[in-house]
Amino acid sequence: MKFSEFNLDPGLQEGIDAFGFENATPVQEKAIPVILEGKDIIASAQTGTGKTAAFLLPVIDGIIRSGHEDRIQALIIVPTRELAMQIDQQLEGLSYYTPVSSIAVYGGTDGKSFINEKIALTQGAAIVIGTPGRLLAHLNMDYVKLNNLKYLILDEADRMLDMGFFEDIMRIISHIPEKRQNLLFSATMPPKIRELAKKVLHDPLEISIAISKPVDKVLQVAYVMYDRQKVDLARYLLQGKELRSILIFCSTKSSVKQLNRELKNAGMASEEIHSDLEQSEREKVLREFRSRKISILVATDVLSRGIDIEDIDLVINYDVPGDAEDYIHRIGRTARAEAEGVAITFIGEKEQRKFSDIERLLGNEVMKLRLPAHLGETPPYNPGKAGHFSRNRVYHKKRKK
Repeated sequence: MKFSEFNLDPGLQEGIDAFGFENATPVQEKAIPVILEGKDIIASAQTGTGKTAAFLLPVIDGIIRSGHEDRIQALIIVPTRELAMQIDQQLEGLSYYTPVSSIAVYGGTDGKSFINEKIALTQGAAIVIGTPGRLLAHLNMDYVKLNNLKYLILDEADRMLDMGFFEDIMRIISHIPEKRQNLLFSATMPPKIRELAKKVLHDPLEISIAISKPVDKVLQVAYVMYDRQKVDLARYLLQGKELRSILIFCSTKSSVKQLNRELKNAGMASEEIHSDLEQSEREKVLREFRSRKISILVATDVLSRGIDIEDIDLVINYDVPGDAEDYIHRIGRTARAEAEGVAITFIGEKEQRKFSDIERLLGNEVMKLRLPAHLGETPPYNPGKAGHFSRNRVYHKKRKK
């Protein structure tokens, strides 16, 4: 279906054309007409499916048609500042030829930024995108007027609940009109999301697009090892390789810092990103990674969802994700659009059960490769979970003579 068939505002259509968008993705094709009709939706769609435009386009169109672009009419709540910035950038591009304005509010910035946010909020940006904590900080000061709010969007809702934002979300909702249109987007649909939907949404239409399955073009492999062998394997795999863009996920900030230090000491163009960095530092690192000034980015899970970085050649799970669903989002950073990608997971001796959960989610086992001989012996892959796949094999790479 072409975007022109949605009969959106001409200025908005001009912004869509400027983006180079022509055909809607499945989630856009299903969600946009329903949102335009004014119905609540609960939608599940994985990273890279175009879900951001699926809610931005009908919301921008609705605001234009209301004729009140000088009032806050839409509130988009997101889990991280990076996602808030990304949505704001896409919104700015799509609405460039329209009178609709927006403001992104998030923590980790200085006092001057807070004052600028206050000015924008009081003067009436049409769409506000923000993280729960920062939004509450403004709302608690009683200068944000939300009495004209028509749209509430919860994006990456499962991630927000994982981060403990349920109470903050409900406090924010207490500040907005009961009569509104609610749009909930989540990559997964665990019971806690269903509970949130019951509290927030009114008779929603459910949309599900390719949930919990990685894209077909990702080659997935894994190595079984002792934790002490992880750094050496990372150096071995990356040293001298000509890959342009490599993203490595670690479960803790300490692991990120240690691995980045080791890679830099080995002469590799590596940088790190985690919550200990100032916002300006994180933005600088992301710019350098996108522009290929650095080829390796070592990160915590702050990047596994919501950050739109194209053309990732290789994703390495240095640690097995704690949640099986997070694995999908991590490896979803590669093989975007029409590209192909590779995802490698390091399975430590205490992480085997977690990885077996991932294999259950995938519905098949992931190929296990044998470590290079010089790295030493490795533990057998035996998660010890009843009903696990019986063919727990380790594959040998053919050595060149």
